Amino acid sequence: MATVAATNTYGADQITVLEGLEAVRKRPGMYIGPTDINGLHHMIRELVDNSVDEALAGYADTITVTIHKDFSVSVRDNGRGIPVGTNKKHNKSALELAATVLHAGGKFGDGGYKVSAGLHGVGLSVVNALSDWMYIEVHQNGKVYRQDYKHGVPKANVKSVRATEETGTFVRFLPDVSIFREIDYVYKQLAQKFREMAYLTKGLRIRFIDERDDIETSFYFEGGIVSFVRHLNKEKDVLHKLPFYVERTIEQVNVEVALQYTDSYDKDSVYAFANNINNTDGGAHLTGFRTALTRVINNYARAKGILKEKEENLSGDDVREGLTAVVSVKLVDPQFSSQTKEKLVNPEAKTAVEATLGDAFAAYLEENPGDAKRIVEKTIFAARARKAAQHARETVRKSALEGFSLPGKLADCSDNNPARCELYIVEGDSAGGSAKQGRDRRFQAILPLRGKILNVERARMDKMLANNEVRALITAMGIGVGDIMDIAKLRYHRIIIMTDADTDGAHIRTLLLTFFFRHMRELINLGHLYIAQPPLYRIKYGKEQPVYVFSDRQKDEYLSKIAPDDRRKAEVQRYKGLGEMNPEQLWETTMNPANRIILQVTLEDAQAADETFNMLMGDHVPPRKRFIQTHAIEVRNLDV
Repeated sequence: MATVAATNTYGADQITVLEGLEAVRKRPGMYIGPTDINGLHHMIRELVDNSVDEALAGYADTITVTIHKDFSVSVRDNGRGIPVGTNKKHNKSALELAATVLHAGGKFGDGGYKVSAGLHGVGLSVVNALSDWMYIEVHQNGKVYRQDYKHGVPKANVKSVRATEETGTFVRFLPDVSIFREIDYVYKQLAQKFREMAYLTKGLRIRFIDERDDIETSFYFEGGIVSFVRHLNKEKDVLHKLPFYVERTIEQVNVEVALQYTDSYDKDSVYAFANNINNTDGGAHLTGFRTALTRVINNYARAKGILKEKEENLSGDDVREGLTAVVSVKLVDPQFSSQTKEKLVNPEAKTAVEATLGDAFAAYLEENPGDAKRIVEKTIFAARARKAAQHARETVRKSALEGFSLPGKLADCSDNNPARCELYIVEGDSAGGSAKQGRDRRFQAILPLRGKILNVERARMDKMLANNEVRALITAMGIGVGDIMDIAKLRYHRIIIMTDADTDGAHIRTLLLTFFFRHMRELINLGHLYIAQPPLYRIKYGKEQPVYVFSDRQKDEYLSKIAPDDRRKAEVQRYKGLGEMNPEQLWETTMNPANRIILQVTLEDAQAADETFNMLMGDHVPPRKRFIQTHAIEVRNLDV
């Protein structure tokens, strides 16, 4: 495992204290974000990050994470163990300082970690402060040292409790129910994060155990980020069988890049990491990657005569179409644009990545002419499609300037303030008619779509813009698409997908979600996209007012309140389509803000979402078949 060099001088005096811990329990959101399941997952990741730091430094190769039956969580590594000796400056055990004082850890000053993923020493102490109880056992020097805590406060001094031949740190904690609304964990979400960590640290094994459901998964990838790229492309057709890979250290910046082209029309899927932290907004290392990739491919295409002298250079978008890549840098002092670390700003990272990729990828193209030809041809096809799409977008824009931007089937609202307006995207003329009659015309607009829109997962931008339904949707929203998209011109701040509760409706909803995910993801990120929840059943019993319920469970709960002998007198109507409701019913159940249920579409895990959309809407049948078979047992009320 290649890492930036680290000294082995790691003792009690390497624990440096920056400030206290008083505000953590009062303002937990400042340290872990929302106190919901995301905050709980954040706590686990902080401890795992500390163990990964030991692996990055070359001292650990196994981490075990366990969710116990009592909903406590433990993290164990086989590293050196947190120092337990007395810190001379503070006259306390270094272990106690690391666990109870904010910004106390081995990540400050000399002799500790050269490269770290943890939150600069706050992780362990924050987890302790937000736990009902926690204890730490350090295996070190032939002994096990232990300290117990209650609400972050030590119950006793650090003491030796037994002998051991192992090394490492074991931490177990139970989150405080007075701080977190509910104590629960989602195994799949955590497993995805641990898989990612294992990819980024070659030779590291992460065992993940959930005692609640008796599940265990182990992640180990000798290939590192090459295995990561293969995983991301597992359901795609690739242009070259073996991913390109390079690793190099320049001026104390360790650079790893793995990339592979597919025949997909999608924009690139490039994941950037600094010290194993996923930088969702990219930054300096991503800029260096893009600059080098564009330059190398253009130089190669011109040198081989594929691009003629009078032809313009391929753009960055052209050379990245269908690309999957992982860019990972490890550096001594990473600097980020914010506390949440979405963007790396170290200029040396750009220089190191650009130099590393530029030299190695140029050599790869020369040494692999067959792969190089397929890659360059792909980029040239992308350039032609870009020009065709640009022409189509210009046509849409000119139509808007000439006053023909709003499609004729759009029933617009009268309010001109986008913040108060909402657009219902409705399936078919029948439902569209009911929605137009039942809506509040002041702030609700209706756009009925005829049939199923184009599956944009399988179409380039120019083909997509030639589709009438897609054009109507883009025009109605007013923001354009692609490089001319301007989110500030959005005409409705709530875009609501309202389809039937049958299989056709689900398919149309998936097509629309695919469109927004691929081409207007910013609408999702800014919280503008919603899914309407029309009722599944109308229940009429005796002289009581009809009741509308949204699931089988709610229906059963309502009927269970009626005497068994009288239940057959209840009239239960299942709605297969929105058109079965009259305008008044549609308004009261699905469109009235006082009564309706709408679900906001979010992107908590863009990578998982990308894989799911590709699997559901892409060209490969086997993964889609496996998905259907796996989830078939969950289906209710299937219309065939």
